[in-house]
Amino acid sequence: MENQTVVSEFILMGLTNFFKLQNLLFTIFLLLYLAILVGNSTIIILIITEPHLHTPMYFFLGNLSCLDIFFSTVIVPKMLAGFLTQLYTISFKGCLVQLHFLHFLGSSEGILLGVMAYDRCVAMCKPLHYTVIMRREVYLLMAAAAWSTGFLHALMHAVVTARLPFCGPNHIEYFFCDVKPLLKLACGSTYLNLMLLNTVTSCIIMGPFIFILLSYLYIISFLLLKVNSWSVWQKAFSTCGSHLIVVALLYVPAFFNYVLPTVSTSTQQDMMVTLIYSTIIPVLNPLIYTL
Repeated sequence: MENQTVVSEFILMGLTNFFKLQNLLFTIFLLLYLAILVGNSTIIILIITEPHLHTPMYFFLGNLSCLDIFFSTVIVPKMLAGFLTQLYTISFKGCLVQLHFLHFLGSSEGILLGVMAYDRCVAMCKPLHYTVIMRREVYLLMAAAAWSTGFLHALMHAVVTARLPFCGPNHIEYFFCDVKPLLKLACGSTYLNLMLLNTVTSCIIMGPFIFILLSYLYIISFLLLKVNSWSVWQKAFSTCGSHLIVVALLYVPAFFNYVLPTVSTSTQQDMMVTLIYSTIIPVLNPLIYTL
């Protein structure tokens, strides 16, 4: 099928049409972005420089911090640039690149949280076998699988979106390029795109989430049936509590944005949800894990 694209660039409408709020919003999101960079970079540096943190749990946490930095960098700088100009454009290819990295990093983070749940399950339920099960080559392979799966999932969306015909208008009612806002502008059938969102993307989101729930149900049943020590319960809460909070913060907005996707859903609602997992969650993750 030949690419019938006529539109060569898109105009991002941004968060708000009230120009009096632009400077305030620019300051707020710039401070949030700097907090994301400082907080997550600090975690990565500490994990690299401290030998006693060279364990699977902290290795995965370092990967999570990297994903948070990259994910926010895909969205926030372009959003900040949009606050400084009344007409912010992005090329068609640039839009597809942003879409690709958005889904690449977002889905990789969701899968990584599932991998971290498995790590915690092994640590709590099979402590004597932990170093054998979670040896270096295993946790490196698990992290590589999370990143690779996310990359292929994003590539799928980028390819099928690139093959859609866009013949105008070219105003995206959003502050970055994503699948759903682009589908509203497509001239041809978007059935395949929506089918992939409903099936593949839903599986990418719900698969790790269900695995996380099963892992923690197993941990809880193990503790109830075989552990009577309060100190072990405290250790389980301290090591698993932060992970569960991060899971809830990521999966609740992702569920509303992608598990039940329709082109006609509220743009304002989608933007609020996106702001949560692109700026708020990456700021909170370092605080949650360090506390």
